[in-house]
Amino acid sequence: MAINVGKTAALLVGARSPMRQLTLRGQDVEWQTSVCYLGCHIDRSLQMVPTVNRAVNHAAAARIKRRIYGAYVRSRLTYAAPAWFALCLASQRQRIQIQQNRCLRLIVGAPRYVGNDVIHKDTRTPTVEEFVHHVARMFARADNSACRHLHGIAPLHARPPDGRPQPRELLLSPTTCPDAGFDEDGLGQQ
Repeated sequence: MAINVGKTAALLVGARSPMRQLTLRGQDVEWQTSVCYLGCHIDRSLQMVPTVNRAVNHAAAARIKRRIYGAYVRSRLTYAAPAWFALCLASQRQRIQIQQNRCLRLIVGAPRYVGNDVIHKDTRTPTVEEFVHHVARMFARADNSACRHLHGIAPLHARPPDGRPQPRELLLSPTTCPDAGFDEDGLGQQ
């Protein structure tokens, strides 16, 4: 088996000073205080502090990116959506969903072969349609809330003379309303 000596390092665990010089295939092997093996940073103490720090920082960055997505990108994609989303053609809804998929893929740095459903599940982010249904249900819950100041916050108006349902009624119909749970910031499933 061919070994790349340039990528080989020696790590002395627990000792203060390195032992004698090691050689491999006639080349000196460098002594290091920490090494990276398969993405894990191992230090002399074997307490895995650098690996844990890296994992915590990556998780915090992903959470911040997800919140930025919810605050800036999704708010633009779904602005006033309960009023118009039910009236859109399927192709227009698909365009909005594609944009969400692109944003989430960019946030998590997912390669092409990772499915959009996997990204949504891992980031606990609902599809655009699930989110719009959730927002429409919030208005219905506000009308039935014990808090009087929420009543009529977004009232349903009378149907037009032709009898067509209002967009929010279309969204709230049991056949088109997926029931997804959301966390405290409305970003995804609990």
